[in-house]
Amino acid sequence: MALATSKKVKTSKTRAAKAEHGTSVGIAFQSIRELVVHGKLAPGTWIVEGDLCAHLNMSRTPVRGALYLLQREGYVVDHRNGSKSRMMVAPLTKEDASELYPIIGRIEGLAGRNAAGLPRSERDDLAARLKLVNDKLAAIAHDRSANGPNIFDLDHEFHRLVVSAGSGPRLKTLHQAIEPQTERYWRLYASSIIGELHLSVAEHEEIIAALLEGNADRLERALSVNWENGCKRLAKVIDIYGERGSW
Repeated sequence: MALATSKKVKTSKTRAAKAEHGTSVGIAFQSIRELVVHGKLAPGTWIVEGDLCAHLNMSRTPVRGALYLLQREGYVVDHRNGSKSRMMVAPLTKEDASELYPIIGRIEGLAGRNAAGLPRSERDDLAARLKLVNDKLAAIAHDRSANGPNIFDLDHEFHRLVVSAGSGPRLKTLHQAIEPQTERYWRLYASSIIGELHLSVAEHEEIIAALLEGNADRLERALSVNWENGCKRLAKVIDIYGERGSW
């Protein structure tokens, strides 16, 4: 009887240890991803495990687990030089953006289709909130007086409103997984596209019009086009300033 009890205690401790490890990996993942997304770990930066462990006050085990997850999602890459291998923060490249932007455009397009089917009163309310945000972007485009983060925050809010209104749990999870990767580009290059911000404002107006009409096809297309055109605008900026962290 005592032996059976001892086995149960050991099993319970093992499960608790695994749960604690899983939580630590999750915390490390979120923390390192935030450093990458906000540019505190710049594109092309070499990953030094010891520095990350010290910064996060964690052991190497959860940090390595987090880096594996970050590599799987494309935030860090394995850079090989002969037989040696080191991890580095993924560079921001036109090739990556050209794959990334259409994906999130399709995801938001699906959310838009759902939003187009909302009751008229809900669509009107959503359209009014979208217009408030877009009017602020239009003012920035007109005056050219705001800085990059303001542009990013407003654009992020515009798209977040659409996704929140038209997404179920699965679609939101997909969006949350991919959206921070586009955020890396926006935060670094947003201040450089202010000269073409009026184009994005016009595309947002088409999104709002399609929502008010309740036209699912038009709204899905408008959201996808906004992201695809955004990728083209980004490519021009990258041509000027270069691909960050790529060599």
